[in-house]
Amino acid sequence: MVSKTHLEKFSTPNRRLMGAGPSNIYPEVSEALTRREIGHLDPLFVKMMDEVKSMLRYVFQTKNEFAIAVSAPGSAGMEACFVNLVEPGDKVVVCVNGLFGGRMVENVERIGGTAVVIQDEWGTPVSVKKLEVALKENPDTKIVAFVHAETSTGVRSDAETIARIAKEHNCLVIADTVTSLAGIPVMTDEWGLDAVYSGSQKCLSSVAGLSPLTFSDKAIEKITNRSDKIQSWFLDQTLVLDYWSGEGKRSYHHTAPINSVYALHESLRQVCNEGLENSWQKHLDAHIRLKKGLEELNFNFVVEEEYRLPQMNSIYVPDNIDELAVRMELLNDFNLEIGAGLGKLSGKIWRIGLMGYNARKDSVDYCLNTLKKVLNK
Repeated sequence: MVSKTHLEKFSTPNRRLMGAGPSNIYPEVSEALTRREIGHLDPLFVKMMDEVKSMLRYVFQTKNEFAIAVSAPGSAGMEACFVNLVEPGDKVVVCVNGLFGGRMVENVERIGGTAVVIQDEWGTPVSVKKLEVALKENPDTKIVAFVHAETSTGVRSDAETIARIAKEHNCLVIADTVTSLAGIPVMTDEWGLDAVYSGSQKCLSSVAGLSPLTFSDKAIEKITNRSDKIQSWFLDQTLVLDYWSGEGKRSYHHTAPINSVYALHESLRQVCNEGLENSWQKHLDAHIRLKKGLEELNFNFVVEEEYRLPQMNSIYVPDNIDELAVRMELLNDFNLEIGAGLGKLSGKIWRIGLMGYNARKDSVDYCLNTLKKVLNK
């Protein structure tokens, strides 16, 4: 028999989460998490789901009927796009300029599609010239996929131009907006994006574990006209659609994470009340303040200013600084979390996030002042 284990109640310090995500949540979102649970098919919950859909359309800037929150993190939102839209044998041009573009390639290959990879250096945007060449050389391409805001480096790619080129070649477009949504413009309809996914824990400043997702009518048409079954039952959006849509009674698909949906509803309400333009400006203002302070400390940015994300700031760590030791001191002594480098940039850069609730003057100043204290010892 396994013996009983007694553990003390788990508690957490009050940390400033200024890495690559999650971000700190709004106080109102924290309060929303504590609301009493109701059933996931309760008419009140269904009504709230409809409000979530309406607010998602606003932040995605779309009139798509299909706008939901996948009951799983952004990585599942990515997989939902590929597993629904890519059929075995489909050719997909994947633009890779960081870690998450590489994950897109993995998705295509695991499904049985053919990935045509456009490779750009980490920290640089997707090359639209390379995309044009790839599509001309592969006229049977069905889909173009790219990361709008590459979290691993803090670089922004030209989503509008990428989508325009893809449409000229009759391709559907999958866009990763996990780090960009509500931080910089994401214009789903205007740019012609067909499948767009994001994450709840970045610029929306909600709890991690939900992935906002929207599909265009053309994407829905491809899904419904598939010749084979979608490989994932849970991520099959033709089944989920009956839970998130319809008048009156909804079909059971899975038990939604009720309190997390409460939290997402509240974070979306915060963004909607603030207004997208104000949200974008808030992130830019915070970035400008951080940039000035980091340059005074002689840090160099990884990404050229023209392509730099205001909400994800990557800087090179000088050779004379023990990057891990500094990060651990910031975390343990000052409750400040900043992000490490990933992949080929591991140990070489720091990633400082100014996302959602943390895109504030006091957060920027705390980060800069704490860095000064630690580095000047």
